[in-house]
Amino acid sequence: GKGRQWHRSLQLMEGMKRNGVPANTITYNACISACQKDGHWKEALQLIESLRSQGLLADTITYNAAISACGKGRQWQRALELLEEMTSDGIAA
Repeated sequence: GKGRQWHRSLQLMEGMKRNGVPANTITYNACISACQKDGHWKEALQLIESLRSQGLLADTITYNAAISACGKGRQWQRALELLEEMTSDGIAA
């Protein structure tokens, strides 16, 4: 049901990885957005780290979803840090 989409999206991403299907920024954005909808800010931040470790670039959608997830989780400091990273990466808010 509702509230479990983040979990399902992470499972799908794991399945892709196991089957040798490379994830891209769009895949990560979908997962981060699902985490954001359910307020799972920790998972959203882990996904950004994973995205970067894959050599992929975060975009406006990536940052906005992660910042929103942090906001829902009342993680204001982390949200501000992401906003600063976004700005230093040259991405418009």
